[in-house]
Amino acid sequence: MYKIDRTITGLDWNEVLSIYHAVGWTRHTLIDLQTIYSNSSHVTVAYADNQLAGIGRALSDGVFNAAIYDVIIHPQFQRKGVGKLVVEDLLYQLQDISCVHLISTSGNQPFYEKAGLKKAITAMGRYLNKDLEAEYLE
Repeated sequence: MYKIDRTITGLDWNEVLSIYHAVGWTRHTLIDLQTIYSNSSHVTVAYADNQLAGIGRALSDGVFNAAIYDVIIHPQFQRKGVGKLVVEDLLYQLQDISCVHLISTSGNQPFYEKAGLKKAITAMGRYLNKDLEAEYLE
């Protein structure tokens, strides 16, 4: 059984960094992670027997718009319902927000479609990193 926490109080940042690195996101530092989660309006942390299984976050203006970012699930817990739990909890926290955006990593679009998200017709973006720009932008 998984336990959900919506705070970063007591979060083991080395464990968070380890999960990021385990899924190939190696550019984040401990300070980066502490900063982005401290500045996020919504956080969902999933634990399995007190082990960090997954994490996700969102930014919202509290009324009209929100964006979900960094849904990261430890490889050992992928395809076991943790990602679904994290996304569903973030969407629950954002249930009164008119518009919720999410940029999926390549290949994960079907997962987010199952959660009820739809492809955006008019989404636009900019990346400073040229590799990410090539992967995600037309």
